This record gives sequence, C-alpha cells and structure tokens, in this order.
Amino acid sequence: MDKTELLADLVARAKRAGADAADALLAISASLSVSIRHGDVEHLERSENQDLGLRVFLGKQIAVVSAASLDPKGFDRLVERAVAMARVVPPDQFAGLASEMTPAEALNLDLDDQQEPEAATLISRARAAEAAALAVPGITNTEGGDAGFGRSEMLLATSAGFVGRQTRSSHSISAVALAGEGVSMQRDYDYGSAVYFSDLEDPEAVGRSAGERAVRRLNPTRPKTAKLPVIFDPRVSGSILGSVSGAVNGASVARGTSLFKDKMGQRIFAPGISIIDDPRRPRGLRSRVFDGEGVATRRLAIIEDGILCSWLLDSRSARQLGLASTGHAARSTGSPPSPSATNLFMTPGKLTPAELMADIKEGLYVTELMGGGMNGVTGDYSRGAAGFMIRDGQLAEAVAEITIAGNGLEMFANLTQANDLVFKRGTDAPTLRIEGLTLAGA
Repeated sequence: MDKTELLADLVARAKRAGADAADALLAISASLSVSIRHGDVEHLERSENQDLGLRVFLGKQIAVVSAASLDPKGFDRLVERAVAMARVVPPDQFAGLASEMTPAEALNLDLDDQQEPEAATLISRARAAEAAALAVPGITNTEGGDAGFGRSEMLLATSAGFVGRQTRSSHSISAVALAGEGVSMQRDYDYGSAVYFSDLEDPEAVGRSAGERAVRRLNPTRPKTAKLPVIFDPRVSGSILGSVSGAVNGASVARGTSLFKDKMGQRIFAPGISIIDDPRRPRGLRSRVFDGEGVATRRLAIIEDGILCSWLLDSRSARQLGLASTGHAARSTGSPPSPSATNLFMTPGKLTPAELMADIKEGLYVTELMGGGMNGVTGDYSRGAAGFMIRDGQLAEAVAEITIAGNGLEMFANLTQANDLVFKRGTDAPTLRIEGLTLAGA
C-alpha cells in the first residue's frame, strides 16, 4: 500500500475499534543545512523525519496520539491507545471533524522545487554571503553565513472520505555581521527565503546588506523620552500584522480574549488599508490547497478598506462562533488543529517610504524589535527597539536601548502604509508609519 492507503487503513481500524470518527496525519520532512564561519564549515547537518498522528472522536470526546513509524504492525496498538484516552477525557461540545471538507483539488501552486542542492552548493553560497559581509568597510567580524534546503510532505486522511497530499520545498540564505570593536561593537543580519532556488536572493547581496546594516548602527545614542511618529522598516513592520493575526484568531475570539472580539464590521484601520490572507499564492512560503482538517483554502480579506470583515477560523472555533471554517486550521501530528494565518499581508499604499517620512521633523525609524509585544486583551503595546532618529524627513543618528509603547487600537487607527510591499517573510507589510507612539529613552 502507498502512504495514503496506509493512512486510510489506520482510520478504518480506528472506526472498527469504536471511534465515531477519526483522521490521520503524516508529516515527512528532510533538510540539509550548513553554517560557515571565517570561511570554514562550522556545521553541516542533514535530517530526515517522519511523524504520524491519529485523532479519534468518541461522541464529543477526543484524543490525539502520535508515532514515529508508519508500520501497519503498530497500528492496532496506536488505535487502542487513542480510543482508551478518548474514553476518559471530558467531552468537548465543539469537537468534531470539519463539515466543509471537499475532495482535494488538483491545483498546482508550484510549491515543490525539484532542484535539491548538493552540500557543496550550500557551502559555496554560505561562504559567499559571509565573504560579502566581511568585505564591507567597517566590518570587523561575523557570526557566519548559513544556507539551507528543506522539503516537507503532508498527507491527511479522514473517516469522512477526504484524502489529500501537499508537498513543499524551501531554500534559505543568511549572514550575520559585526562592526566596530569591544563594547562599541554592533551586530546586524540579512536573510532570504524562497520556495524555489531560482527565486532566492543572491548570497553576495545578502551578505553585503548584513554588513552595511551593521556599520550603520555604530555609535548609537539614547534619545530623550518623547511622543513622536514612528516608521517601521519592512523587516519589522510584519510584527504589526502579527498582532492583528492574534486578534482575529477564532480561538481567541471565542474565548473572549481578543482585542477585536466585539469589532466585527467596525472600522479598525484608515480607509484604503486592507489585510489579506492568501493561502493560494503560487510559490508562497505558506501556501496550501487545503488546511489541516481538509477544508479547501481561499483568499480571505480580514481587513477591507479599514473595516474588520472576518476572523481566522478552524472548525472548532467556527462552531463556537456559529460560523463556518475559513480553511485556516493548522496542526501537528501530536496536537489538535487551531486557527493560523498563511500568506498574510497588508496591501501597499501610494507613498514611497521617503514621502512617508518627508514631513517628520523629529521621529523614529525602527529596524529591530525585541521582547514584549501587544497584549491580546487590552491592546497595550511595548517593545524594545533600535534604529535611527528621523530629523527633518531624513534618517539621522543610530539609536539603541529604547522602548516604544502605545495602544493597539490607537496604533491601527493612526497607521499609514508605503508602496514598497515585497513578499519575503510569509507575513509581509510595506514600510509603516504610526503616529503618536511613546519613545522611552534617556
């Protein structure tokens, strides 16, 4: 039997053992990674993993068990454990297989690059990235260059008759550079990731960018505490979307722990701002045809023209809220599904980044964020930050050891986006400007 037939057999055994419903998930992955430091190979690793998960339902009682083998000889024992566990756990009134499952579509999102690089190729790319960083004037050391490749396969079978398979590949390159000496040393990085090797950033460009970023951060100051406009570089602007993603997570909404729980249909952002989750973007880093429960995915406008239009829902949170799944269930082999975003992005605006900050007499340009985040219930926001002051519309001196703070709803309402959206991280936003944040400094 092939893998899908084995999963179907496992589910059938669970039904015969007394389960009212069941599904089985198989996750297979292989990866190759290399780290270079000072031109030498510091780390080279290849790993291969296979994990099997079985979820069974006895009425509204549910249990999940996992194993590392797809050997049918162990299926009966796996089923026995799952059913025994389900009999003793409290019932969950919202438990059950998704009701929106459809046969898996033969939709090609171009997610599997058949070109698997040799270790020598990855070593060469990582070495080139580090060398480019070291060649930047002012760079005194590096933490090295990294390159990697991975391929994963996910197969799902349910007792409702759904069978689906999804495969994806990934390539990555990164470099970390150090500038200056002693206690004045500054560190920065850059990286690239793509589904296809041919779409990956040039290693020399990645290394050079890491070096230039580190040099720009030398001799930082600590500005005085003030309330001012803050510009978020695209490298960190996606964190604002991360806060939105948490607020529209159906599980949080159903628990009443979301900042947006009573905001459906209301204006959250300024007109012209939309936030989209698009799981069907070809070669998208998080694209998929169906979700972790077998529900077909679709492009979803979470925020449309500033208005909150949808939650991210799996089947359980959808039942709690009296809605239908949006196809956003994510899961591992050892845990039940929960809602999660895929290719999440904010649509670009009309202004260039330079135009976005041209009228700022004094402000902050953030390139790095640390710790903290946004409280999911109150919206209180506080994070450590580093970057540059903005003076008369231009980047000025580097700053570090500061904190920025505000309130989520006020931040969202006072946000303006630039036109420089690039799909690079899976959660992507253009350069963002937020008015009236508090900079806590000296």
